[in-house]
Amino acid sequence: MVAMAFVANAAWAVDPFKVRDIRLEGLQRVEPGTVFASLPFRVGDQYSDEKGTAAIRALFALGLFKDVRLEVSGDVLVVIVEERPTIADVEFVGSHEFDKDVLKKALREVGLTEGRPYDQGLADRAEQELKRQYINKSLYGADVLTTVTPIERNRVNLTFTVTEGEPARIKEINIVGNKVFSESTLRGLFDLDTGGFLSFYTKSDRYARAKLSADQETLRSYYLNRGYLEFRVDSTQVTISPDKQDITITLNVTEGERYVVSSIRLEGNYLGKEEEFKTLISMQAGEPYNADQVAATTKAFTDFFGNFGFAFANIEVRPEIDRVNNRVAFALVADPARRAYVRHVNIGGNNRTRDEVIRREFRQFESSWYDGDKIKRSRDRVDRLGYFKEVNIETSDVPGAPDQVDLNLTVVEKPTGSLQLGAGFSSAERLALSFSIKQENVFGSGNYLGIDANTSKYNRVVAITSVNPYFTPDGVSRTIDIYHRQSQPYQNQGGDYRLVTSGGALRFGVPFSESDTVFFGAGVERTRIVPGTNIPAAYLAYADEFGYTSASVPLTIGWGRDDRDSTVAPTSGRFQRVTSELGVAGNTRYVRAGYQIQQFIPLNKQFTLAFNGEVGMGKGLAGQPFPVFKNFYAGGLGSVRGFDQGTLGPRDVTGATLGGARKLILNAEVLTPFPGAGNDRTLRMFGFFDMGNVYGEGEKITFSEMRASTGVGLSWISPIGPLRIAIAHPIRKFAGDRIQKMQFQIGTTF
Repeated sequence: MVAMAFVANAAWAVDPFKVRDIRLEGLQRVEPGTVFASLPFRVGDQYSDEKGTAAIRALFALGLFKDVRLEVSGDVLVVIVEERPTIADVEFVGSHEFDKDVLKKALREVGLTEGRPYDQGLADRAEQELKRQYINKSLYGADVLTTVTPIERNRVNLTFTVTEGEPARIKEINIVGNKVFSESTLRGLFDLDTGGFLSFYTKSDRYARAKLSADQETLRSYYLNRGYLEFRVDSTQVTISPDKQDITITLNVTEGERYVVSSIRLEGNYLGKEEEFKTLISMQAGEPYNADQVAATTKAFTDFFGNFGFAFANIEVRPEIDRVNNRVAFALVADPARRAYVRHVNIGGNNRTRDEVIRREFRQFESSWYDGDKIKRSRDRVDRLGYFKEVNIETSDVPGAPDQVDLNLTVVEKPTGSLQLGAGFSSAERLALSFSIKQENVFGSGNYLGIDANTSKYNRVVAITSVNPYFTPDGVSRTIDIYHRQSQPYQNQGGDYRLVTSGGALRFGVPFSESDTVFFGAGVERTRIVPGTNIPAAYLAYADEFGYTSASVPLTIGWGRDDRDSTVAPTSGRFQRVTSELGVAGNTRYVRAGYQIQQFIPLNKQFTLAFNGEVGMGKGLAGQPFPVFKNFYAGGLGSVRGFDQGTLGPRDVTGATLGGARKLILNAEVLTPFPGAGNDRTLRMFGFFDMGNVYGEGEKITFSEMRASTGVGLSWISPIGPLRIAIAHPIRKFAGDRIQKMQFQIGTTF
């Protein structure tokens, strides 16, 4: 069309003339100003054929018209255009693999969306883009048909009819050239596989170029971390069967020789701190070459330079390879470059969370010297807020200021509200349900609000908790608790007595270091023993001596430290917590303390070893016994699985479980990705061993009285929280113990 317009215009030559007026014809939605702005002449200018050709070219370049003509009527120039139809709507039929919004976004990136002019070439590109999206999902047989339906006011509706077909699945993964490690061992490193009974969930048997690239890097790292310095992947072939259903992947590798580190030396400028830098070296002479250790050393050096303000330090690792003796020496050459300070800290991506919630976690301040350690701590503190799926910090140069940098923090927010559910099954308890609704970032303020409830037949709880983590600008937190509980022992067997506890507490948390926080507070509490059938004799004895209603003013103090790599699915790190409670007023006098420690040890990429230990101690003061309603309980989820919730420990003459003044719980777990789920840590299975018991006041904690169980379970990071299902078998039990072999809960760790 463009060529025809130019030819017609060239054949229709006119003598130059002065333009008295310019008229536009054919416009429907395009603004006249858009056309006038593209013309190379104005009213009063001299018109020529060259300018006419330039005008037609400029108007076609807008992409808004499918035809453009110029006509001359005396000294009036008439611009006649035919607009392209506008896309009114884009619809998809037959698409099940993708959400429609994902497909619309893909088309938007190639320039096709509602409100844009329709172009056949653009529609063809859109078809190809849609097919590419399906190929990325291993749907090689997917077919896309475009239907253009004209509607009123020069608009069109586009309908993409998709025939998805069946996905192509990986039939074989072959590794050729390996001698040191078996092919099955190397294939076990890959996220891609030939499928299993969970492939419908993991889609690990669907080929994707990005996944294969990631698996190649995993393979390369496996060899490089075991001394094979010159390992390489020579080629990769991906073939698909004629029916586009089966894919075969073949990797050709060269392992090379295994190298041992012979020596490591420092060269360059180390600011006179060579000895300090040497302590950061991960590599050891005499050990096999390990690429991760080299990378860790380089990063440690760069970070250490950053602690002194050298944001642009460069560490060059120069290997000196002795192929005769299979040894390699390393020279670590340092150039600290220039010192810099931070001009601005820019925050992006926080559409919900307020800037101040993020900035108050920063330890690197604007207009201060660049400090790599403070920047890392700032990033980690923002990540530990739990409000974001991703937290990234990048450093950018400031143009014209070689000694300044800007820090750009970008976050990807996630939903911070959660619904947690729990249930247990037993003949005594039947079905016990619990739930909680929590919002960790109320209105983007960083404050926490939670409501917990339990509808159990024997334990009914309503509790409201509010936390302001920055009650003061220095980071002192404030927690307000209001609760009402009605409880009975789990072996009640039809009794209708109750323990009713109502109260509230106010606590503050004072950070003493980046990882240590001390908590203290006070509360008021009223506990009432409501008599009824089958009431335990111990409760009657306590009520006869001290009354059926007890009021207390408990003071609390505690300490916490958490350096786990994740609070939801940890694989490394340690968590510790100390709690204590002292009854100082009212008609109860007691002290109650507890300590918990969790340790997570990564055994390899797939297996994690986890330990949990809890100890609790309680004692009565001022000549009073430890209040029976303050007892510790154990059994069930969170303590010793395989036993009914809260049924371990001393019993009175009626056989009712009372809990006790002392508690010891020990747990061990081995976690691994679920078979068929690849290396996906959101779906894992675990084996466990639990041991523990509750003891009365004055009783000695003995291992001979401890109950123990073992079993297996499933852990899944579900959309509403972490779900854990456990099937336990008690291996040490005593007469009268109540067994509960299957339990599940959402929102718990052990």
